[in-house]
Amino acid sequence: MKSLLSDFYKGLYIETPEGNNAFSYDLRVNKKIFVPGFIQGSLKDVKPGEEVVFSEVVDGLEKNCRGLRHFVHWRLGHKDIFIFDNHNHAFFIWLWGLAQRKIDLIDLLVHIDQHTDLRDPQSFFDGNCDQIDLPAAFDYSHKVLNVGNFIKPALDMGLFSDLAMINSKESFEKPVWPGKYIVDLDMDIFAPEMNYIPENLKVDVIQQYIENSDFITIATSPYFIDQELAISKLRRIFSDIEVDFGA
Repeated sequence: MKSLLSDFYKGLYIETPEGNNAFSYDLRVNKKIFVPGFIQGSLKDVKPGEEVVFSEVVDGLEKNCRGLRHFVHWRLGHKDIFIFDNHNHAFFIWLWGLAQRKIDLIDLLVHIDQHTDLRDPQSFFDGNCDQIDLPAAFDYSHKVLNVGNFIKPALDMGLFSDLAMINSKESFEKPVWPGKYIVDLDMDIFAPEMNYIPENLKVDVIQQYIENSDFITIATSPYFIDQELAISKLRRIFSDIEVDFGA
């Protein structure tokens, strides 16, 4: 059955200590985070929001991070590009893409990120790739998963054939992977602590991977990178792929 991401992502608050809202929950004043809705749009619709989407206590100080105004599904020619804030939502988008026959089980996942995101979740998804329960997958993606543990459940299900990790200067300097793959990009690869990797190298390699893929998930990771900076780097990536951002 055909569905839109907006059928699931309509904007909701998580007020219990689960998913991304579990971090330092008992220590925080702020007890809820927001998950924005998905819209059909383009890069010009990717804008900072006003709602807190990630909250954590660091060295005794509460850090409340604002994310995106909307999540955006961008149809660019034959490519499906998904832009969202917290990275765990990639899990649901991958399963949605499989259900819509936009991706295949044979695909490699190319993960471009400051972090590996390979922690074990509290539980693995009770489902399979032959009959995908999308409502259950949606609940799992934001009630169980968080920004650091969403890849292993996808590998456990057999959603991807293999994983390529691009998270160091050495990995950026290697030849771009051949064949068919899904690109999963975290904009925190452009966070200040990653400046030891030349920006031109990062942009060039990311552009090559995007140009060679038809299904791309992009997280703006508000806890790890300022959202204005993330959006500016995202615009730079696509500026050389001959995209008209509009007004």
